[in-house]
Amino acid sequence: MKSLGFILAILLVGGGGWVGWKRWQQDQASKTAVAAASARPVEATVETRNIRFAVSAAGEIVPADQVSVRPEVNGKIEKLPVDVGDAVKSGELMFQLDDRDLRIQQGSQKNAIERSRLELEQAERNYRRAEELFKGHLVAQEVFDDSKTSFELAKNSLNNAQKALDLIEYQLMKTRVTAPFDCTVLTRPVSVGQAVSGSGGFNSGTEILTIANLNDLIINAHINQADVTRLHMNQDVEVTVEAVPGLKIIGKVERVAPQATIKNNIKGFAARILLKDVDKRVRPGMTANISIPVASADNVVAAPLAAVFTEYNPETKQQERYAWVRSGEEWERRLITIGVSDYFFAEITAGLKAGEVVAFEDKSKNAKAGSTPAVAGIAPRPAQR
Repeated sequence: MKSLGFILAILLVGGGGWVGWKRWQQDQASKTAVAAASARPVEATVETRNIRFAVSAAGEIVPADQVSVRPEVNGKIEKLPVDVGDAVKSGELMFQLDDRDLRIQQGSQKNAIERSRLELEQAERNYRRAEELFKGHLVAQEVFDDSKTSFELAKNSLNNAQKALDLIEYQLMKTRVTAPFDCTVLTRPVSVGQAVSGSGGFNSGTEILTIANLNDLIINAHINQADVTRLHMNQDVEVTVEAVPGLKIIGKVERVAPQATIKNNIKGFAARILLKDVDKRVRPGMTANISIPVASADNVVAAPLAAVFTEYNPETKQQERYAWVRSGEEWERRLITIGVSDYFFAEITAGLKAGEVVAFEDKSKNAKAGSTPAVAGIAPRPAQR
């Protein structure tokens, strides 16, 4: 019996300690919540400020003009004076193919042309002689016709030989490739001595270089369908580059796709933003953020969005916006009208003035269910001024 009493005493003491510990935890949690609530701002002062509302989009910077350089004829790389990153002026040599075989063919074809020319002269003399004899009835019709046919065949032979020479000289010209515009070499996947195929061959030929004009860059962006209506041709947009902190560039909307596409599960429209005379630190492949201006207001009375409440009025059948304004020791519910707003502040066009204090919570004891506070970071649709 003594053992049983001892065990019961231990259980009672342990149970009491556990209950006390749980109450202590609850008290600490309540104190933490009260401290957090007291640290969070509950009111703010209406102030005069500038408001800028813009929507953002991300895109990749790419060259406006980028060319894959491939030879038009087969050959072996003999000269390749440029490398990745080199700036090449328009008309400067980019690469040259070994043209010895074509030079040999050119010499042989010139000899063939000379031989065809001599054969043509001989055929012409035979034809003229046969023509005179035929007029004098000294040769048969068949002999005259044969001489005429030989003369025509000789002319065709010389013509074909000349065309073959022209083709060889055209191929010789294509062995030397120069820059079509001022450019920078982006890639060079081949080396001197490597055999390459022409663009008319398999897989459209061997890519020798990739070049681009880095003075003019573009941004290919995917604009959300909810924001694309705010874009228009030749509109200026502000561009920032993640890799170059603090740099801001002005871009111009050059093109907006007429049809929506889906990218990363977001339906939107492809847009092309042109950048002119950009900073040398900006390179193709970098990520850019585009800021599309929507609405703005300068030096206006503004209140935090968290202090702007919305409530449906069944009498007017419209949404009304209001704020709780400090009046002495009390709070006054006041209807307000807002104009331009961004993600944090709203322009107050009526109902408030600078210096007044507004609350971040609904002060009414019997707030209606339809009363909704604005949330910081979520802006109502901006109104056009």
